[in-house]
Amino acid sequence: MSDNTVKQITTDDLRHMEDQEGLVLQGCGGPPQEWVDGINGLLTEAGILLDGSLFKLEDVSLFQHGGLTCLLFPFEGVKLDMGRLAMWRIQTHGQFGGTWLSDYVPNRLGGFVQKQQAPRKPKMELAGHDGNIFSIMGRASFLLQMAGMNAENKEMVDRVTSCGDYNKALNIISEYVETELSPPAMPQKSTKKKVRNTHER
Repeated sequence: MSDNTVKQITTDDLRHMEDQEGLVLQGCGGPPQEWVDGINGLLTEAGILLDGSLFKLEDVSLFQHGGLTCLLFPFEGVKLDMGRLAMWRIQTHGQFGGTWLSDYVPNRLGGFVQKQQAPRKPKMELAGHDGNIFSIMGRASFLLQMAGMNAENKEMVDRVTSCGDYNKALNIISEYVETELSPPAMPQKSTKKKVRNTHER
C-alpha cells in the first residue's frame, strides 16, 4: 500500500469529531506507512492490540499543527486494552507526544464545534380556545415568538391564513407547536461511537 493513501485532514476537521475517539501522536515525520507499521508492532507486543486487530493506513489521518506532523489513530474498528494503552501513552509521551483526541482538541484547538440543535417546539393545548382558529393561531404565534422562532412563526401564519380549512389549519399549527394533534417525538438514537472492548485478554 502506498504512503499517499493516508487521509489528510485539517485541525478544523478535528474540531467536528466530538463523537469519535482516538490516539493522537505528534511529531510523526517520514512515511505514514512506517509509523502505522511501527505503532501496530509496539502495541501488539505490549498486549494492547488484541485478537490480531491492527490499525490500517486508510483509517489513520494525518494533520499539521504547531509545526508538527501528527497522526490520528481512530479507535473505531480495532480491539484494544484501554487500560494498557493509557499506561503506554503516559510512558511514551516524551517520545510520541501521545494524547487522546478528546483531550487534544480542547487543549490545543480551542474545543469541539458544538452541533446546532433544532429549537424545541413550544407546547400548547388546543382545548380552551372555543374552536376559534384565530385565537389558536394567535396563541401559537405568541409562543413561537417567545421561543425566538420568528421565521417559523411567519411561515405558520402564512400557511394557516391561506389554507381555508379549519382541520388543516389545526394540523399546520401542530407542526410548529406541540399540541394534542402533534405526532409523538421519535426517540433520539445516540451517535456516540462505541470503542470495541477494553480489558479483555
